[in-house]
Amino acid sequence: MLDIKYLRNNRDEANQRLIDRNVEDGVLDKLLADDEKRRSLIRKAEQLKAKRNQVSDQIGAAKRAKDNSAAQKAISDMQTVAGQIKDLDKQLSAIEESVHTQAAHLPNLADPRVPVGPDDSYNVEQRKWQPTDLQGRPAAFSKTPTWLKAHFEIGEDLGILDFQRGVKVSGARFLYYVGAGARLERAVYNFMLDEHRREGYTELLTPYMVTNESMYATGQFPKFVDDAYEVGKNQSMTMIPTAEVALVNWRRDEVLDESELPLYITALSPAFRQEAGAAGKDTRGLIRLHQFNKVEMVKFTKPEDSYNELEKMTVDAENILQKLELPYHVIRLSTGDMGFGSAMTYDLEVWFPTQDKYREISSVSNDEDFQARRGHIQYRDSKTGKLRFVHTLNGSGLAVGRTVAAILENYQNEDGTITIPEVLRPYFGEDKISKENAR
Repeated sequence: MLDIKYLRNNRDEANQRLIDRNVEDGVLDKLLADDEKRRSLIRKAEQLKAKRNQVSDQIGAAKRAKDNSAAQKAISDMQTVAGQIKDLDKQLSAIEESVHTQAAHLPNLADPRVPVGPDDSYNVEQRKWQPTDLQGRPAAFSKTPTWLKAHFEIGEDLGILDFQRGVKVSGARFLYYVGAGARLERAVYNFMLDEHRREGYTELLTPYMVTNESMYATGQFPKFVDDAYEVGKNQSMTMIPTAEVALVNWRRDEVLDESELPLYITALSPAFRQEAGAAGKDTRGLIRLHQFNKVEMVKFTKPEDSYNELEKMTVDAENILQKLELPYHVIRLSTGDMGFGSAMTYDLEVWFPTQDKYREISSVSNDEDFQARRGHIQYRDSKTGKLRFVHTLNGSGLAVGRTVAAILENYQNEDGTITIPEVLRPYFGEDKISKENAR
């Protein structure tokens, strides 16, 4: 949620920054016009309530003076004022709902350092990394080897990814991990969680269903309600699209102790997504599923520390890819490509040799006080004694299924086996996956 005072006091600047976020020109004008109506109604209501108090005093004085005529007139005036107040309250309730709805659909404003542009073609690469010794792996070849297979083909050949039965049981974009596939997925997320714990994150095991209020606090609702899986009576609960929702809401409606900040938390959870806008995209494989595992990182910080913490969180995500020795690059997203609640986002994209391109595997964002305002998450400043909104940061560390897919593609061998990355071997228990040990 944006600060309405900032929008009022910096109208032109705010309007341009919203246009940069692909908000239509005129949307802010409508919001501020309704906000002024709301404030005008509040002033009128306050004046009428003050008048009601005066009339109440007049009634009391007239009764004490036994002036029945004056008392009856004052009572009549009271009834008139009460009716006016009731009418104003109705108008005020309607305009407040309108203002709140409009404000809830406005995205966060981008940090000035974010590249301005309407789409992903304006994203800017920050850095690129690959292992120094690729040891004959696919990325080492200047030309794609003829034996190279897509991750879903490898998985099906080895019998470790079962898409056909996933579709039979649940429909499109579902699968079973089988044998070594399930063990590899488990090895990957246990490795990720251990790495984040070493970096100071506290691990949580969260609910997988949350209230609509929780989805509102993190910015998923109301704008993206069609992308969510709503469940329960009257659709009062939602399956989480990311552990970010449960992690941020862990401290919703709370005042944190300043000594707790920065607070680092992490969780593994399934993510449930409708993928409403993904028709025809990535119809095969692990890239785009309705249910997938993801390790999420969240931070609560003081405002002055949040961008330094954003850089640290990005490094924490990069650390996973570097230890897995997977080639990747980091891009800074443009104003038109960032998520709804973000003020700045870095995407980490890992190399997929069969696609000859990088694919997103992590998105790391600073939402500044956008979520904290919606979720009423504050801390008391020890110097001023005043309450301040925290800044919240979130990042994938990483999407587990996409990491498995990247490993299958980047560690495949000509004989059809998969070499297990060295850091995963203590978790997986073997150094290769072959047809002999796939189950």
